[in-house]
Amino acid sequence: MRVLFVRTSAMGDIVHCLPTLVALRRAVPEARVGWVVESTWAPILEGHPDIEQLIRVRTKAWRRGVRRAETRGEIRAAVAAMRAFRADVALDLMGNHKGAILTRLAGAKRSVGASRRERREPSSALWLRETHPVGGEHAVDRALGLLAPLGVEPGPADFGGDRLLADEPSAASALLATRRGGRPLVLLQLGAGWANKIYPMDRWTEVARGLEQAGAEVWIPTAPGEEHLAMEVEGASEGAARAVDATDFAVLAALMRRASLLIGGDTGPVHLAHALGTPVLSLIGPTDPKRNGPYAAAEQVLFHELPCSYCYKRFDGPRACLLQITVDEVLERALEQLGAAEDINSKGRIQ
Repeated sequence: MRVLFVRTSAMGDIVHCLPTLVALRRAVPEARVGWVVESTWAPILEGHPDIEQLIRVRTKAWRRGVRRAETRGEIRAAVAAMRAFRADVALDLMGNHKGAILTRLAGAKRSVGASRRERREPSSALWLRETHPVGGEHAVDRALGLLAPLGVEPGPADFGGDRLLADEPSAASALLATRRGGRPLVLLQLGAGWANKIYPMDRWTEVARGLEQAGAEVWIPTAPGEEHLAMEVEGASEGAARAVDATDFAVLAALMRRASLLIGGDTGPVHLAHALGTPVLSLIGPTDPKRNGPYAAAEQVLFHELPCSYCYKRFDGPRACLLQITVDEVLERALEQLGAAEDINSKGRIQ
């Protein structure tokens, strides 16, 4: 069986599809798997032992320059690469027009996706040869549901974290060598894809100070375009938090593997850390934690349900749903996650 996964972006969504890859490989060891992914996110999957071929696309850039000869050439090359894979089944793991069109263009005998009513863009079902109900509340379960039409029983969800970004780069080793001995490492992931998913920087500053006073070592991995957030909190915390360069996904994964806890919003790095087996604490506002929180880990989520909760709307800054989460709540839960809530000595430091 040759199966082509179509999940082009972004980090969290790609991570949510990894259990589908693991389940397919577990049930059909001889299957050959290809994956269509945006070039930006391809490094997450590079070297994965369960993927025979990565097919890189640049759909965002293509939309901006669709009339350019260079763009049309790239599109033709991508379609040719998909068809050269000779997939028996192409799985649309996106549920929108982009995913469905790419799935159909792959030229597979079967182009399979979720049923119309379960898709983000219902009319995109018209591009597919087959649609099937997938059920499930969490994004992970919905992706696993697409294995049923292939006759594959998914079994328990497994992210296969040991096979994901497995090598520790020298840059990560050099960073980790600068750690202060004996302190638990806590990573703060400040940014998110939507402005109303971003916890205020003044509150992150207080979180960093509280964790540092409790004896943790606090690092802020920087992401492209979010460096200013890290520098703001580093400066305001007066050294309680340290900004570190983790723009390379392999470096970020290496730091996560060595961390005792990662705290962040509803954002890809939280899901990546969870997949790698790192304890996380996710601060969730406009989205539903049952659908978008760390998978099967309700205890690793902080949220407040309001009458307007789970609106899935984008705003230019955090709203009440996220602002209801206090710094004290974050620190209390973080120390519980660290296993330190009952181990604080008279000096207020983690034993």
